Amino acid sequence: MSKSNSNEQPSEVREMQAEYDFSKGVRGKYHKEYLKGHSVIIHKTDGSVVEQHFALEEGAVILEPDVRQYFPDSESVNSALRSLIKLIPPKRRTRAKAR
Repeated sequence: MSKSNSNEQPSEVREMQAEYDFSKGVRGKYHKEYLKGHSVIIHKTDGSVVEQHFALEEGAVILEPDVRQYFPDSESVNSALRSLIKLIPPKRRTRAKAR
């Protein structure tokens, strides 16, 4: 059973338009600011303006794209991490909790 995701790319491969020039782009330029939160200003058709602030929830983790290929949801990430926790010696586990 597969859920449709609005963020999925269409099956056809689209070419980059010539007018888009990312040659001077910097990967992750706004990453730290994004993690702090960001505001979006919405201009409605009736002339009103609404500002919404978005921030990551406490404890949120952002996965890199290559990791997301293997762990597409929270359940799979938590399952993998719980498996790794079992491999950590008990003495070290206790110390890590005290931090």
